Amino acid sequence: MEPLERLLNLVGLLLETEHPMTFEEIRRTLPAYSGDNLDSAKRKFERDKDILREYGVPLEMAATDVWDVEQGYTIPKDRYYLPEIAFTPEEVTALFVAAQSASEETVVARGVRKLLYGADGGVLAGVESGPLVAGSDTRSARVVAAADAASARRQVRFGYRTSKGVVSDRIVDVYGVVFRGGHWYLVGHDQERDAVRAFRLSRCTTELEDMGEGTAPPPAFRAIDHVEAGPWQLSAEDRALVATAPGTVVLMESTFPGVERERTRDDGWVVLAVPAADEQALAAMLLQFGADVEALEP
Repeated sequence: MEPLERLLNLVGLLLETEHPMTFEEIRRTLPAYSGDNLDSAKRKFERDKDILREYGVPLEMAATDVWDVEQGYTIPKDRYYLPEIAFTPEEVTALFVAAQSASEETVVARGVRKLLYGADGGVLAGVESGPLVAGSDTRSARVVAAADAASARRQVRFGYRTSKGVVSDRIVDVYGVVFRGGHWYLVGHDQERDAVRAFRLSRCTTELEDMGEGTAPPPAFRAIDHVEAGPWQLSAEDRALVATAPGTVVLMESTFPGVERERTRDDGWVVLAVPAADEQALAAMLLQFGADVEALEP
């Protein structure tokens, strides 16, 4: 087992346990320590403790029972986890625009993709699975302009070609930007039709022209609800069931917002319900956990 995997398993175990664990309990639970003789296992554990503390992990010792007879190891969750990050629609859009301006898929772009995983479908939706850098400079600039307009609640005018080839000018109060089925969509209130419509940005025949201040979307508006999903896609409310190794449960919960525990199997693995608005995005995120996760449904 690689050292990093061993450290992550130790952190996951001590975060998950309901009471401080003695070294003997840890050794019985984690194969990384049970395979060695006692002295070797203790030396390895001591090195791992030092490494974790050096990196700021609050590995502590505490009494294993009310009589304070024996001491065990624990990692307090309130000291380990950072406060949940919450962004306003304007901040989310600013992050997206910054990543979109990059010339290639960078570490920054991948970081933004993770931050936007599980977006609530408001100003930006589906971004975690969409290309943060579009295929051409023109299309990339158009996506950025649409995101800017959605954040600032602007009205825009543009030429648009329908799927039947009919071209006309549209004036739209921009409410959001959605990536779905391989395409970017601008969602907003179409002034001519007096209704909310979705426009595929690749069908725009002109650039977006700013027309001034637009109207705000209705309360609880979700742009993603106005872009039809193909039969191959899941709705935003669908969830996937993923069996997770005991030492990886906490890492999964910190990676995927909205994860819920369904049950614990006889083999000790925990079945998690994970938000799955996009199968491809979810699959890509799960790959980082390797053999410690098993996709059950769909």
